[in-house]
Amino acid sequence: MIETISILDKEPRLTLVGAGPGDPELITVKAINAVKHADVVLYDALVAAAILELIPKGIPAFSVGKRAGEHSYSQEEINELIVDFAYRYGHVVRLKGGDPFVFGRGSEEIEYAEAHGVHTTVIPGISSAIAVPASLKIPVTARGISESFWVVTGTTKSGAISGDIALAAQSTATIVILMGLNKLETIMATFAAHGKADIPVAVVQNGSLPDQKSVIGTVESIAAAAAQSGIGAPAIIIVGEVVRYAQALEKVIVASKSIA
Repeated sequence: MIETISILDKEPRLTLVGAGPGDPELITVKAINAVKHADVVLYDALVAAAILELIPKGIPAFSVGKRAGEHSYSQEEINELIVDFAYRYGHVVRLKGGDPFVFGRGSEEIEYAEAHGVHTTVIPGISSAIAVPASLKIPVTARGISESFWVVTGTTKSGAISGDIALAAQSTATIVILMGLNKLETIMATFAAHGKADIPVAVVQNGSLPDQKSVIGTVESIAAAAAQSGIGAPAIIIVGEVVRYAQALEKVIVASKSIA
């Protein structure tokens, strides 16, 4: 049980901050200001080192990151740390990759903090679900090609493939799959089972960062192509005709440069 007695005159509060997809230039000004006025920072594994350098000298900062199979803290422990530190330090900045409400479990942290008397604020971040495709000039929507897009988790809390994958595979929308690389072959088999074997697919590792790596194929070929290319986590999967559109656009750009 958290002892909610403040040892400071400061108001215990939490600012949930989205740090963006990784590129430190893609964090918002409002997010930077929050970090600069933090009394303590709890940050995730996917937050870039250059962003962590924004934390003022002398401000306590703790990694509480969770990667697949590598959890330094459970979500329950993180929730408790937020409340404990809010009453101990004052202003807690919870720095999360991407947007804190896109598979970031930010809502759970806010619910827990508010239940223990900690005032909360949310600063949205640029989600990798949109920014990473854009880094490859892949639009998640394009007139006449894709009227909508889905953002789906590859696996559920239990480790099983999300049931929404099968629903998404029946759509003409662009499908962006997060946290699905380890299940890539099985996910693509679901799309193939719905007649989508020839649909183009892109897999992008470390999107928006200098070491970004990507591979493009089809539903039928992408699992083998990703394995051959050595693509690893963290990576996102983009399924849809917008991938083919981006490839065609790139050929036009290359051709126009050669003519010039």
